[in-house]
Amino acid sequence: MPATVQALPLFHLYGDPPDDQAFDFIHIETIASRSSLHDWTIRAHRHRNLFQILVIERGGGRMAYEASMIPFAAPAAILVPATIAHGFQFEPQVTDGWVVSFTEDVALGLGERSGEALARLRALAAQPVVPLAHPFEIRRLSAFCADLHEEGFLAREGFRLAMRGLLALIAIEVGRLAASRARSGAVTLAPSDATVQALGRLVEEHFRRERRLSFYAQKLAMTPDRLNDHVKRAAGVTAGHLIRQRVLTEAKRQLVFTAQPIHDIAYDLAFSDPSHFARFFRKHTGMTPQAFRDRGGERGATARGNGRRP
Repeated sequence: MPATVQALPLFHLYGDPPDDQAFDFIHIETIASRSSLHDWTIRAHRHRNLFQILVIERGGGRMAYEASMIPFAAPAAILVPATIAHGFQFEPQVTDGWVVSFTEDVALGLGERSGEALARLRALAAQPVVPLAHPFEIRRLSAFCADLHEEGFLAREGFRLAMRGLLALIAIEVGRLAASRARSGAVTLAPSDATVQALGRLVEEHFRRERRLSFYAQKLAMTPDRLNDHVKRAAGVTAGHLIRQRVLTEAKRQLVFTAQPIHDIAYDLAFSDPSHFARFFRKHTGMTPQAFRDRGGERGATARGNGRRP
């Protein structure tokens, strides 16, 4: 996942062009089937509308998750929501398991209430790696994945319904395991809130040009004070914080995953000048954009060396 890549690619499945029309899509493949073709390195990329669950049966490696590098080892599950920048460097030859990919419209129907399961998975993915402590946990997940793969491969009568059912079992099982960690305090789960979700969609669409809380409040037919109070009660942070964090996330992505000049990143994110961008970035991270890029570049160089076959 080098810092010299010119842009962060957007894929449907890794290596395939984006498919904005994808609907009711469920796909499963082994980790080795795709990663072995790419020297066991899946470079940093995003999916616009795919949620992924990886089940690591053997081996391990390192995961790029936004601007962080996270080690993982079998047995484990990994949660990757749509739009998140991510990549993998698997231990060559020894790593295997499953990659389950599904469009978010499928996930919306997995909960007892519309959108509940997807919101829960997104919340749990704040800590994307879920270690599996007991052998029966990986056996159970692996069996569900093998059945899901067989249903998709054989395409027998009723296979689409069967695949949705198996996907639900996989998502529920991973959710339970991740939630058990949440009860220990590693993850905080909160009920999904329609206003916070709507704000999130608007911020995703407009954050490059709009930072004003009044813009988002007007879109949601609320006053800025009411929107801020509502978001703070529901999410524990202000609406302004959510907007700033999305801008900061994009800045980190471009610093780590592209070679774009810092002054171009500043203008791309609608800062009035590079010094304004530098002050914003330092205020919220404690370091300059260049220092953050240098740290990411050193991490990427180390990761590239570790990810290659001897």
